[in-house]
Amino acid sequence: MSKDFGRPPRASQNQDLVQQRLKEADSAAGVRESLTIEWHQQPLTVQVIHMPVRDIYYNPATHRIRAQRSHDPARNRKLDEDPWSAESQDYLDFLLRAKPSNPAEDDPAFVPLMESIRDFGQNDPGLITRDGVLVNGNTRRAAMLKLGEQTIRVGVLPESCTWADVSSVELSLQLREDHRRDYSYINKLLAIEEQVALGVPLVRIAKEFRTTAAVCEQGQWILGCIREMISRSSSADAELRLVDFEADQEKLREMHRRYFKEAATSRDSAEVIRESRMAAIMLGFSKTDVRLIEEDFQSRYLEHRLPAELKAAQSAPTVVAIPGLNRSVRGSAPKVLSARAFTDSILKAKAVESAGEKVPAAQVAEAARLLKAAGDAMEDALEPAGKDARIRKRKQAAPDRLMDAAQDIEQCITDLVLARGSRSLDEEAFDEAVVKLRHTLGKLAKEAARNVAEPGDGVAWLLDVVRGES
Repeated sequence: MSKDFGRPPRASQNQDLVQQRLKEADSAAGVRESLTIEWHQQPLTVQVIHMPVRDIYYNPATHRIRAQRSHDPARNRKLDEDPWSAESQDYLDFLLRAKPSNPAEDDPAFVPLMESIRDFGQNDPGLITRDGVLVNGNTRRAAMLKLGEQTIRVGVLPESCTWADVSSVELSLQLREDHRRDYSYINKLLAIEEQVALGVPLVRIAKEFRTTAAVCEQGQWILGCIREMISRSSSADAELRLVDFEADQEKLREMHRRYFKEAATSRDSAEVIRESRMAAIMLGFSKTDVRLIEEDFQSRYLEHRLPAELKAAQSAPTVVAIPGLNRSVRGSAPKVLSARAFTDSILKAKAVESAGEKVPAAQVAEAARLLKAAGDAMEDALEPAGKDARIRKRKQAAPDRLMDAAQDIEQCITDLVLARGSRSLDEEAFDEAVVKLRHTLGKLAKEAARNVAEPGDGVAWLLDVVRGES
């Protein structure tokens, strides 16, 4: 459910000013500016008025910087406790101007926005509640404050507006095809999660986000995985943040696809792949490098290259007792626990390194040393893994092409059945194609005889057919 942040301190004054400005707009001559929004799944046209830039409030529930709020845990807690204080509103202002993938840096897209407002004015109106809380236009207000602008054009929502309406309207406006700035990856996942929690059907959520239900489900699995990694990274001094995963969208999506493909045959192997790939993602390896990590990567390539401090010393129990039921189930396999222990070491070290000045310098230096050692070991392991992957690819090239050809012939059989019913077969062209196939199979048999030392049933059949033809 959407959190109720209550009313800001200037709510009554803003309501009076909004009411006054709406009356003035109604009585003014000429064309009145309006804004059409989606309100309870129906179009609604609202009046646009001018409001003092400094008298309205940033929306503490905005989806635009939801993940970035974890950049400073102390200020984030203060924002939850008192969203309308000067300190909390300043934190929102800082995040709206910050780079989504790294809030410690300024967003390169913010400067062009400021320049556009300075040179051409405000193009589109924002949107506020009667209490003066911005539903849309938070980043524009940040730019206008920095420019020293006095007023901002805003549409006004109905008096019955609730915090659930605020969330819904913001999403509908930001997901229009003409929106100016996309939500960052993690913020989009959080917005989808919020809609799922509200009971909105997944098909409708997918339509609103202009994607598919499968992609929404994938995103929720990834978000759950990220939250698990954050929890496992937690120590007394540091913890990873949602924003630390902003730049890993494609790597996480590939990890999801590979996980479920492997899970169809072995859940333990899928877990090993997930753990090993997550460690590589945290160490900053590229998508093509992460792609090389398979179920045997840790045991075959990485384990013997790791320094002793990063090698897992624990072994898995064969069974796990279920308290109160007098029953036991199989525990995680040793290879899963080993991979998980290594990933936990990387997660905790990465959290400390990301915390920077918030933890003792000696602790940060030790975390950086451990991450470098792990990164060097993984880089060394990826080299032979890459070579073996290329070899496997070459080994599979010929069989894969032959399987594709067999599928094409299967389709040809279906086409012949359909052609018989409609008497539409070009018999001469078909005969020429069969002759070409016979000639090609002869060449294939010659090469197979040269390459296959001990023919199996399939190759033996091919050689016998060609010899019989000869």
